Amino acid sequence: MPTDVPVPTDLSAPPADLALRGTAVLEQGLVPDALVLCAGERILWAGPADHAPAELLPGGDRVLEHDGLILPGLVDLHCHGGGGASFPDSEDAEEMLEAVLEHRRHGTTSLVASLVTADAATLREKVAQLARLHRDGEIAAIHLEGPFLSEARRGAQNPAHLTDGDPALVRELAEIAGGALATMTIAPEAAGADEVIDALAGSGAVPSLGHTDGGSAEMTRAVDRSLAALRHHRGRSPLPTATHLFNGMRPIHHRDPGPALAALDAASRGEIMVEVIADGVHLDARTVAHVFSIAAEDHVVLVTDAMAAAGMADGRYRLGALDVTVEEGVATLTEGGAIAGGTAHLVEVLRHAVLEAGVDLVAAVRAASTVPARVLGLEDHVGALAAGCRADVLMVDRALRPVTVLRGGREV
Repeated sequence: MPTDVPVPTDLSAPPADLALRGTAVLEQGLVPDALVLCAGERILWAGPADHAPAELLPGGDRVLEHDGLILPGLVDLHCHGGGGASFPDSEDAEEMLEAVLEHRRHGTTSLVASLVTADAATLREKVAQLARLHRDGEIAAIHLEGPFLSEARRGAQNPAHLTDGDPALVRELAEIAGGALATMTIAPEAAGADEVIDALAGSGAVPSLGHTDGGSAEMTRAVDRSLAALRHHRGRSPLPTATHLFNGMRPIHHRDPGPALAALDAASRGEIMVEVIADGVHLDARTVAHVFSIAAEDHVVLVTDAMAAAGMADGRYRLGALDVTVEEGVATLTEGGAIAGGTAHLVEVLRHAVLEAGVDLVAAVRAASTVPARVLGLEDHVGALAAGCRADVLMVDRALRPVTVLRGGREV
């Protein structure tokens, strides 16, 4: 039984209007008989049921017993689309919202919308559209994947628009985003990478290192540069991230350790947050297990890298300027065959990490909720079943399949 029992900050508050009872993943770990008390859009109290303040309990008809698991609403740091809609390819914000809702129905209550490499005019247009969704509270933030990436490790990025680092463009896009720009993927070896890192930190965004053909030393240097830049500016997180570790990176070799091993080493020291696409396609389950074993606690982030085909049938799709073919749920470029994003929802990534890779349940849940919320600087608002947070709840069965999703206290 956990010893840290949460105490409500305001016992004069009115009683909760909804109580969820069952086994829950709370800040103190897995609590077998927990209560999560919600008042309107916020969580009022969460903890062991036998410690719940009687004056905050709602009437009996507002207590929902759940025989599966009660989890925080999930937070996806890296998502390009779903439900047939793509953030890089949608005509307007309304179409983009279809992708947001597809993932929300499956428990991702906070989503970072990711763009892909494109020309500057397109990036300006798409960032402006996503900024509107951010103002409306529909997305948590924006992630830019490129255009300052390695051509050799571009994956499904359009090579025609890859370019050297341009800090002026970074600052312009951050201004258009109006505070919504959270992360941007850059290759450490790209010309002007240092200036881009500084511009991101100065704009309140987090450098994300990836799509790189650089070496171990270049990755380590970029981590150090990012740490220094984030210390001198008010960023969302004091730590950089690594974009989908191993994917889009030079492979590890015993005479050429490469960037992935350097990033994982930095994660073991608590100097970087590493994204992992644990969907059974991008990484072997044993690789996922190794990452969680080596990285420091709470320094792994589970992501989907999902594209428009998430939740959809096999077929033909688009990702930016490139054609994508999805067969048996695996998305690859129609020409070239490179993996072109994921087709899973974050709850499915979580399930694979736990049931196939053997990752500890609480560690995996935190990697899909609390840790990405911390990267966004939103840990006091989303990503946890804790007093003061938005009432975002994912109730799953024992096989980690979604049963009920609440966002802001309302069923999705």
